[in-house]
Amino acid sequence: MPALGHSRYSLLTEKLKSEATRLGFDGCGIAEAKRLDDEAESLESWLMKGHHASMDYMSRNFEKRVDPRKLVPGAKRVVTVLCSYWQGVEHGDSDAKISRYAWGDDYHKVMKERLYQLYAWLETEVKTLSGRVFVDSAPVMDKVWAQRSGLGWIAKNSNLISPQIGSWFFIGTLIIDVPLECDAPTAYDHCGTCTRCIDACPTDAIYQPYVVDANRCISYWTIEHRGDSLPDDIVSQQENWIFGCDICQDVCPWNKFSRKTSELRFLPRQGVVDTSLDEWEELDLEAFRKRFKGSAVKRAKYQGFMRNVRAAKQFLTRNKA
Repeated sequence: MPALGHSRYSLLTEKLKSEATRLGFDGCGIAEAKRLDDEAESLESWLMKGHHASMDYMSRNFEKRVDPRKLVPGAKRVVTVLCSYWQGVEHGDSDAKISRYAWGDDYHKVMKERLYQLYAWLETEVKTLSGRVFVDSAPVMDKVWAQRSGLGWIAKNSNLISPQIGSWFFIGTLIIDVPLECDAPTAYDHCGTCTRCIDACPTDAIYQPYVVDANRCISYWTIEHRGDSLPDDIVSQQENWIFGCDICQDVCPWNKFSRKTSELRFLPRQGVVDTSLDEWEELDLEAFRKRFKGSAVKRAKYQGFMRNVRAAKQFLTRNKA
């Protein structure tokens, strides 16, 4: 195959972004694949302080995490896509809350399906294409790459914020060996003097701007933690979250720009937003498997989910006394 000229790469870049839009993605940006030297230093410091709690996978494959060329030999570009999961409805009146991202089908499956379609399209354009698809399942610093590809900035709650659609979105990544045209990195930080996410966090997990300590994070304890119980100081502040936590995003003023998702599989499943703690307490293993088949909630496993329900009940009981 003859070498693609610069003008052809420009056209291919435009066509790729158009295809991403056609597939339903809400943003697409491109960055040069190279080592993240500054971020590597910050990540190493975060790990050394133990802020990853029991998530030991965060410390494995360090070089692969900070250099995409270690994941995909010969990589030249990192393509990042965003997909809104904002459902256009609020949490119900239930005394139990599940994080919005887990209301519908598991985003890993849905996003990968779309990303593989985008990759397949690019393969028809570049027959010699080599690359890989990633959705939060490998050592990829996806928020950093999104920022480097001009899709937004990393906020004080450590989430990526897009000035167009806020922060209720999933991130997907393609690492490829095609030198597409790069976008300019996002150079601004529109958090300004706002501290709403920091002030609203009930456990002080955002212990300083832009840094989250998983040891204090409700999402960590209700999703990743594998113990039979939650620490009392977390229970006393976890409110009624039984899987994940949305507080720092709920209060973010940039989410007034949220765009309702076009993906029907991200819409709330029946009973996810309006089931009470009393009802959840009666859930047995078979019902759990049926209710959350193909859902991100299965990440907590049945034992962890029921532990969270008991902890939320304990919190509410204490606060009624």
